[in-house]
Amino acid sequence: WLCVSLHNGSIQLWDYRVGTLIDRFEEHDGPVRGVDFHTKESLIASGGDDYKIKVWDYKLRRCLFTLLGHLDYIRTVQFHPSHPWILSASDDQTIRMWNWQVRTCMSVLTGHNHYVMCANFHPKEDLIVSASLDQTVRVWDTSGLVKKHSMENSSLGLGLDDPMRPPGGGLNMQAELFGTNDVIVKYVLEGHDRGVNWASFHPTLPLLVSAADDRHVKLWRMSETKAWEVDTMRGHTNNVSCVMFHPRVELVVSNSEDRSIRVWDMSKRVGVQTFRRENDRFWILAAHKTQNLLAAGHDSGMIVFKLERERPAMELHEEGDKLYFVKGRELCVYDFQKGREQPIANLRRPGQFAQTDGIGNSPRYLTYNSFNPTEGNVLVCSDIDGGTYELVTFASNGSNSGNLQEGKRGTCVGPGVFVARNRFAILDKSRNIVIKNLQNETTKKVLPPTPVVDMLFNGGTAGRLLLRCEDKLVLFEQQSRRVLGEVTAPKVKAVSWSSSGLCAILCRDGVIIADRNMEQLCSISETVRVKSGAWDASGNIFIYTTTNHVKYCLANGDTGIIRTLEQPIYVTKVHKKQMFCLDREGKVKVIAIDTTEAIFKLALENKRYGQVMEMVRHSRLCGKAIVAYLQAKGFPEVALHFVREPKTRFNLALACGNIEVAMETAFLLEQEEGDSSCWHDLGVEALKQGNHQVVEMAYQRTKDFDRLSFLYLITGDTEKLRKMLKISEMRGDTMGRYHNALFLGDAAERVKVLEASGNTNLAYVCAKVHGLDEDAERIKAALEEAEKEVPEVDGTYTLLQPPTPINRAQNWPLLEVKKHTLENLNGVGDGDYTNVENDDFSGRGDDHAGDDGVGQSTSWGEDDIDLGDENDDNDDFGDGDGGWGDDDLDLGDDMPAPSGSPAKTDEDMNQGGDFFSPPSAGTSRTAAWISNSSHVADHTAAGSVDTAMQLLNRQIAASNFDAIKDKFVQSHLSSTYKVTGMPFTPPLKIHPTRKPGLPAATFTLDMGLNTLKSAYAFFKSGKFSESAAAFTSLLHMVPFIVAETREEASQVKELLENAREYITAIRIKAAMAEAAADPARSTELSAYFTHCNLQPAHLLLALRSAMGTAFKHKNFIAAASFSRRLLELPDVSSAKNADLKAKAGKVLQKSEAQARNEHELNYDEAKGFKIDAFKLSPIYRGDDLIECSFCGSTYSVDYKGKLCVTCNVSTVGSKTLGLVTGV
Repeated sequence: WLCVSLHNGSIQLWDYRVGTLIDRFEEHDGPVRGVDFHTKESLIASGGDDYKIKVWDYKLRRCLFTLLGHLDYIRTVQFHPSHPWILSASDDQTIRMWNWQVRTCMSVLTGHNHYVMCANFHPKEDLIVSASLDQTVRVWDTSGLVKKHSMENSSLGLGLDDPMRPPGGGLNMQAELFGTNDVIVKYVLEGHDRGVNWASFHPTLPLLVSAADDRHVKLWRMSETKAWEVDTMRGHTNNVSCVMFHPRVELVVSNSEDRSIRVWDMSKRVGVQTFRRENDRFWILAAHKTQNLLAAGHDSGMIVFKLERERPAMELHEEGDKLYFVKGRELCVYDFQKGREQPIANLRRPGQFAQTDGIGNSPRYLTYNSFNPTEGNVLVCSDIDGGTYELVTFASNGSNSGNLQEGKRGTCVGPGVFVARNRFAILDKSRNIVIKNLQNETTKKVLPPTPVVDMLFNGGTAGRLLLRCEDKLVLFEQQSRRVLGEVTAPKVKAVSWSSSGLCAILCRDGVIIADRNMEQLCSISETVRVKSGAWDASGNIFIYTTTNHVKYCLANGDTGIIRTLEQPIYVTKVHKKQMFCLDREGKVKVIAIDTTEAIFKLALENKRYGQVMEMVRHSRLCGKAIVAYLQAKGFPEVALHFVREPKTRFNLALACGNIEVAMETAFLLEQEEGDSSCWHDLGVEALKQGNHQVVEMAYQRTKDFDRLSFLYLITGDTEKLRKMLKISEMRGDTMGRYHNALFLGDAAERVKVLEASGNTNLAYVCAKVHGLDEDAERIKAALEEAEKEVPEVDGTYTLLQPPTPINRAQNWPLLEVKKHTLENLNGVGDGDYTNVENDDFSGRGDDHAGDDGVGQSTSWGEDDIDLGDENDDNDDFGDGDGGWGDDDLDLGDDMPAPSGSPAKTDEDMNQGGDFFSPPSAGTSRTAAWISNSSHVADHTAAGSVDTAMQLLNRQIAASNFDAIKDKFVQSHLSSTYKVTGMPFTPPLKIHPTRKPGLPAATFTLDMGLNTLKSAYAFFKSGKFSESAAAFTSLLHMVPFIVAETREEASQVKELLENAREYITAIRIKAAMAEAAADPARSTELSAYFTHCNLQPAHLLLALRSAMGTAFKHKNFIAAASFSRRLLELPDVSSAKNADLKAKAGKVLQKSEAQARNEHELNYDEAKGFKIDAFKLSPIYRGDDLIECSFCGSTYSVDYKGKLCVTCNVSTVGSKTLGLVTGV
């Protein structure tokens, strides 16, 4: 918190971490010039221009008392760090010491002959320093007062021996006028030429610092007998308002009316930093006692700031076993397995103009080369001199053998990033991306896709970079110069990649989770600064720290607090229930954390119900937050298993439709808390389900007679309806009595009710209409006797009798309440939760299931999914003998149950015959292939072309199957081979398999790689027609390749991408030949040709061709670009390409001299674009585009619904699941 006193008489209490006003105190008349917190009690002291000192309790939010005695404005007030004293300085030229416990003035310090601008206690010794406009600084000795105070405390605080103290406990007139001798002047420091505004002690050393209107800051030293001036620090251009020593670093901080705050090196006595405001003068300074925070007050408000960034430069080794960080001037490594810290290398001073070690000189960024397994490479970057970097190389075992060479340094903006085993990227001062090798030699310069890039981050894989520009991150591939994705992220500080491919983007005020292509998954906002973050071992839970909390977030946006923090820390690694972190001093700490809540939410999100069950039964999951979360996610039945609070349990039971639990809890609420309002809610839910017996009980408990009567009407319970009639008659409820008579069809009773209520005319009409002649005559006589008009009743009428309900059983057919997978968690045994993931769900039922369909077995119970194959009227799970219960899913092709002996029917047994019943035919091998796999290759191998075509249509929107007909035939023919048997017998059919239940793959990854190699060879030799045929064959082969591992699946997708890029490149090459007569179009096509994602050797050929075409047609700007890119390729430096390198250099020189394009080209290298596969023209970033669901070729939106020209298989623009590469 921060306490601020204002010129308008108000005192404000602020939470500086979030910038919010907590409280306001307003009792002073006029400006408040001094304010101070007590170090231990919840007290605030303030002094103002109303000559009053007020002591406040900020917890009680009121003023406790007021101290009177000063005769002029009060400048400063301060609590003593240990004694119950308050020190005040005033314009009445005195300093007063007060005992705030007894609320009296203890001493008056006189000696100054002008306004006393400030007075401060020494933090440890019995000294006071004061500054006055009489141009002096005085140091006072309070040891006598301390001794006297201790003596008074020992004598129970009477103090009767003091002749200066009147009987009332305050000072007498003599002491008020001339002061007391308890505090004496020790030193008088003279040296300022004008009035002194401030003076303060050093916290540990015998030093003083003072600031005056002569624009100087003076440093003084004290001894036991004297004090003298050490030096004068000059630099301010107006009155210096306040000065103080930095509490943690050997620095002096001052502010002035010249609108600046200056930082001075105490040892060198020179200014090292200056902070300025445009229009506001500074007046006051304050420092946090434990953190590196300063506060300054100015004309229009206040600022809270720190002198340097305190986050240590660090990075975790990719394998997670070592942490590299900078501590002081050393590069250190911490081994998590050994728990030991070891220095690697000593770092040089990062800047040549740095004047002090106190602020701003520590490295800001550290990047480790995770691509180099043979040795360790670390980039240490600093902001000194506009940004510098230093490359440190050491042995991979982390021994103290750091290699720092003078040549391995340079300038950069922000952090450097390793992009390959021997390459790293930096951002130079011109905002270009520079690629360098480990010898610090520039190998390439890349123009970023946007001109406002100010920082680089790791892109997750080799060759990729994340570029921070304005309020977004751009994923950029530097080799092909393509923009792969972008995400809006303001004020990004760091990024963290998980092992599962997720990216956590740490902004100043929040966290954004994105996938590997920078598609945003969720965003979390914070009210305080985000400090650091790291993924857990699973790569699915992101743990991050703020100023005062450790929190977690999941990819679906769920977040929560793990624990609070006393001091900010920086997370490095999370392992199980331990969080490794660095503090601001660079010390490794291990903090215990409990991520049970996060793991529970993740398991629930991923539908790992076995893990959910175990955590519900054995973890301490409680609290309103987790209950609200489960309700919001649609899992109230989970919370129902661990919530015991009756009201919450009742609401959860209603939410999941569990009438039995709700009724049980309602009884408990009524007995313990006397709350009967829950019965109404229970009645509403029971009525929805059709359980009118529970509805009846609920209405009876709430005494809702009207609803109860209507319930008896619609259920046909006339006996209870007659009882309701009697009850309404006893209660004197006329309307209720009439309604019950109406429901019963009792006309005579209605006549009585109308007659008794004074509605004689209606009673006569009712009796007449319903044929009650005797009652009608009697009522008519009464009307005539009373001289009232008798109503005329004409026509024929029919008695209206309420219909009798068809179903008058004990209860209605109940509405089926959908049961969740977690419905029966409470019944699962201790060790059964593992079976949720490993069991084969073999359909074990429960013969003893009850009427409600749940039964008594210790199983999860039925999923209750109705797929139209129920033949039983009961709700039983099956005919088994307990266990998990039947899933009751109709998935076709039921396998025959094993039997040891032939089955006999009841009829056969009755007839006594001994007939053999042959077993039914089992599932064929090919049918099993179809049912066991969703891969098109397995369906084709089984000969099921229809289902294979349906799969391709659903997965990749395939519509032209003629193009891949040969792959269908080849896949099917290769699935079976025949072996010759005995003479005159048919051959045996053999079905080779790759695993039980699945056929051997016809097309393998090795076949695809061999086809790719041959296609590369055709392309390099210029045989483009043969190359196109090979790449097309490879493209059509990809859907039929079965990947067994995730790595193989990635390689299959890479084959698909390579085939697509080269087919597009060959089509562009063919179009170049057709457009040879058009110089503009041929130059454009040659430019597009270089933006296909080709191999480096092939890209060299493409750039050479494009350079020649552009230069020949006098498009010199394009030619210069191509030659520059050509010279940046690593292969061009080889001996065999020496002539090409020389030629490219000459073209670049001549093109830069001409610097004009002869023709206007539809080509902008600076903008990211994709190539329209049909028009062979660019689609620039931001323009609308659609893609082929199979090969990923891009098109403009007007091509939607047409056949892809690249693969000739799929329809463009259809949203599908995507290619399935494995089973």
